[in-house]
Amino acid sequence: MPTWLIVVAAVIMALPFGWGLGVAVAAAIAGPEFGQLPALTVPVALVGSVVFALSPVATPRVRLAIMAGGTLVFVLLAALIP
Repeated sequence: MPTWLIVVAAVIMALPFGWGLGVAVAAAIAGPEFGQLPALTVPVALVGSVVFALSPVATPRVRLAIMAGGTLVFVLLAALIP
């Protein structure tokens, strides 16, 4: 599989991962009644996730695995929390 395709997949997976990360940060800062705080934390987390997905910090497969695994964790947590 070409490297550029793995990077594209990592960038696509960065969007739900960044969204979940931004909401999790808002909940960690303000608790379950976080109000409008995600309006600040979600865009920052989205940008950070995309930057990580594009950075050469790790191999493309590792970056994709982190994004996919993190997205899976956030989806599972959202299903468990009423």
